[in-house]
Amino acid sequence: MQEPVYSAVRHAVLTCSLAIAFTVAGIGSAIAGGNDLVLSRLSTVVEEDGGEPMVVTDGQDFRSLASELGVVLAPRLLAPADTLGFGGFQFAGDLSFTTISNDEDFWRAREASSDPSASGNHGGSLMPTLGLFARKGIWLPLPSFEVGIGIIHLLDSNTFAAQGYAKLALHEGYHDLPLPSIAVRGAASRMMGAPQLDLTIASIDVSLSKAFGISGTFQLEPFGGWNALIIVPRSEVIDPTPHMGNDDNLNFVFRNQDSIFRNRFFMGFKVQYYIFAVIVEANITLKGTSADDQPGTDNDSADEAGLQQAYTVAIGMDF
Repeated sequence: MQEPVYSAVRHAVLTCSLAIAFTVAGIGSAIAGGNDLVLSRLSTVVEEDGGEPMVVTDGQDFRSLASELGVVLAPRLLAPADTLGFGGFQFAGDLSFTTISNDEDFWRAREASSDPSASGNHGGSLMPTLGLFARKGIWLPLPSFEVGIGIIHLLDSNTFAAQGYAKLALHEGYHDLPLPSIAVRGAASRMMGAPQLDLTIASIDVSLSKAFGISGTFQLEPFGGWNALIIVPRSEVIDPTPHMGNDDNLNFVFRNQDSIFRNRFFMGFKVQYYIFAVIVEANITLKGTSADDQPGTDNDSADEAGLQQAYTVAIGMDF
């Protein structure tokens, strides 16, 4: 009797997960919101001496904006070092809130900026995202391997990010010994739905965790680690005067910049009862320190992204 019930629950979870994914995607594609980007606000149209207009862009603001947005859409962590096992899989949904430096001038690119010229009027300081993920333990190419895919939606926007990862547990499962489990993971996130910005985020992390049984019923797994983010921003063609005709000569792109590097530290815990799991995580991303080097000039674009925090709660089912 247990196997039919188990199979029914598994299929019900899969059906509900797909329904939620399509619902969220449909809502996001139909509604534009305050967290959509208008990158033309990071440029200024000026007149040359001859009276011809030209566009002056702010590469530093572009870099700083991409840096903070890259952290918001960075690959999810949300797992202890132990894998799910070669026969295990998980479906999970999560809600996350990431801080941004909304008082910095580069966030005037948000649709929420009712007055693009006014600092401090750029919408809220938290970016909320909703995620849906599937994770699977596998035996190949190595034992203790796990892969996962998912999608997150930046609420109040048309922006999504498709994500995927692969994790290898270097040491796991020895819960009776006073040794933590250790894992390394590589992941990538690709932004979609922002027509003016192409953003790719790569991620490498090392995590530690330790599982504890509670009353023979619950399992508690605290975890933590360090994560390196590599953010690659690319500009699409931008029209600085969309309400004017016959001005295609003013269309521009931000110059390609060097990759952005950010350091992120995370900690959290997973509580599991039977197949039900709750994961809570907090992470801190240090201030941006990288710069785009423009050969032959002193006009380097520095990353002025501030320290960012993220808080996430996920609910899942492990089978």
